Amino acid sequence: MPVITSANLANAIVKLVAADALPALMGNLVMGNLVNRDYEPVLAQAGDTVNVSIPPSLVANNLAEGGSVTPQSPSLGNAQIVLNTHAEATFQIPDVTKVLAVPDLLHLYMQPAMVALAEKIESDLLGLYAQFTANPAVGAPGTAITEATIDAAETALFNAKVPASAPKFLVVDGNTYSQLRQIERFSEFRTAGEAGLRALVEGTVGKVKDFYVFRSQFVHKTGSSPVTTHNLAFARDAIGLVIRRLPQPLPGTGAVAEYAELGNFGIRVVMSYQPNTLAQQFTVDVLYGVGVLRNNFGVRVLS
Repeated sequence: MPVITSANLANAIVKLVAADALPALMGNLVMGNLVNRDYEPVLAQAGDTVNVSIPPSLVANNLAEGGSVTPQSPSLGNAQIVLNTHAEATFQIPDVTKVLAVPDLLHLYMQPAMVALAEKIESDLLGLYAQFTANPAVGAPGTAITEATIDAAETALFNAKVPASAPKFLVVDGNTYSQLRQIERFSEFRTAGEAGLRALVEGTVGKVKDFYVFRSQFVHKTGSSPVTTHNLAFARDAIGLVIRRLPQPLPGTGAVAEYAELGNFGIRVVMSYQPNTLAQQFTVDVLYGVGVLRNNFGVRVLS
């Protein structure tokens, strides 16, 4: 039977916190769960650049009878994303043994930290709206979204040759989502069937014009009169979220770290002792960068 020591007890506590942290973070992400996530468990530092490969374009050639194939030399596209954000949320637990005895306490401490990280990631991803310039923006500032606006966004992505099999997403703010629920053709049983009934009774829009519709509190707004809401319609490969591991603390510094990794997403949890407050300090942090991968796979939807 292994001997229980302060060292392996500390590691067990950090592992417990790490195991609880990542599912809570993933549950609070909207954009982070929709975009192309590039994650490798390799150590990196803030400021490093990651090259994300983009599939090349090939041309179909007609092979005449007795002819030969036409070799092509495709070159992978490349999008460079800088790991320029080291986001952290830190909290202290006066009596960490209570967390082991009452696991529900861990959720009370972890939830605010995870929400803070999720909000930072969401805001950064939605802040890329200004970089989508390949397709003209649809809709108008300060104007309620219409069926025609959604149709125009979907048509723009079709014309940009977004694969028909690729899911398309429309992320809007709360007011725009409310406007969508009030478009009669989408919210009445007689015109939209079960989907309209869900929009009317449950308040969920679901899927409209081939877009999976989501709402986020972090859609960016600019201007004052009128306020411009920068909603975003896109396919998964329009945006990249690149995450890399942060290094372990130096041995003997009194800090213990553990990684939590799930579904191309990874965070680090560091536990250290704070003598000034006589408490255990937990820091949950993530090193990431965001960027546009395919400019023509996104459309700004103004409202």
